[in-house]
Amino acid sequence: MTTPAFALPAGAFLRRAQSITLWLIAAAHLITLASLLLILGSLSPAHAETPACPGTNLLDGMKVENPSTYQQLVAEADKVPNGRGIFWKIEKEGVAPSYLLGTMHVSDPRVLKMPPGAANAQAKSSTIVIESDEVLDEKKAMAGILAKPELTMFTDGSSIEKLLPKEDAALLEAGLKQRGIPLAAVSHMKPWMLMAFVSLPACEMARKAANPDFLDKRIALDAVAAGKPVKGLETFVEQLSAMAAIPVEFHLKSLVETVRLGPKMDDVFETMTELYLSGEIGLTMPLLKTIAPEGDDDAGYAEFERLVVTKRNHVMAERAAPILAEGGAFIAVGALHLPGEEGLVELLRKQGFTVTRAD
Repeated sequence: MTTPAFALPAGAFLRRAQSITLWLIAAAHLITLASLLLILGSLSPAHAETPACPGTNLLDGMKVENPSTYQQLVAEADKVPNGRGIFWKIEKEGVAPSYLLGTMHVSDPRVLKMPPGAANAQAKSSTIVIESDEVLDEKKAMAGILAKPELTMFTDGSSIEKLLPKEDAALLEAGLKQRGIPLAAVSHMKPWMLMAFVSLPACEMARKAANPDFLDKRIALDAVAAGKPVKGLETFVEQLSAMAAIPVEFHLKSLVETVRLGPKMDDVFETMTELYLSGEIGLTMPLLKTIAPEGDDDAGYAEFERLVVTKRNHVMAERAAPILAEGGAFIAVGALHLPGEEGLVELLRKQGFTVTRAD
């Protein structure tokens, strides 16, 4: 899997993509938020029409070029608790059943089509729960974000140009220019916000600019139209605070590496999308750990996963408990929060619920 512009074998490319992919799947909710800021801030990318999505599944190449590595990560994925499935039924004696759907915060038509049974469960549920109900009120969301500008912007006089070496700043400027965004217009944004502008495929950015309703938001809007209450488990400020707790050097590194990958990010995105569509969520982290380069920032990645995934899992499980106790809830959150010993499925079981696959 090579291209003239990016002449790396698949293994080398995957090792380089590791940190970006982890950021992409773990912080997809912030990509959505940054896209909202981009659109509301009149910085919409200059694309007259939605381009085709050219990405290919990187795992297909791994199967051919490095089958032993592929089999190793599949075996590792088999050990991940609740690693298969994105749609789960939650039961407890004495209350109506509830449901848990893992989502991707994108507008890809394949993702917007929920797995069998999910639409029916959503229609029968009395309460809809998503990560943040602030997606229903953009003005309220923006007011909360603007009240804490230090979460999204440098407020101490710093800027991306000052923090990056000149050659990296030039690389970022060129990458943003390809998306129709001048660096000068976003140079005071924190790097985790800029990641949205360079990590999403052009086709997804164009879809968001035309219609930013990703799956979670669509589920919430359907609930409002049906007169059902919509509850959130987090606020945007809480989500951004989790990102801000990670050292800025980690985010800068991911930002630069993303730009260097260029069009190959389409392949990373497509790989994650196809893993989601197949329900093989448990393959995600073993894949990243298998392709992690030697000597990389293991501590940084562990801290990132702890703050952005695991810690939030516990918060969401705790806040979901009283809602589930009433029964009849339909919960939709990012799929990466479901698997693992400290994933939502396992955490809800520890609360006394019976959680089984419904897809």
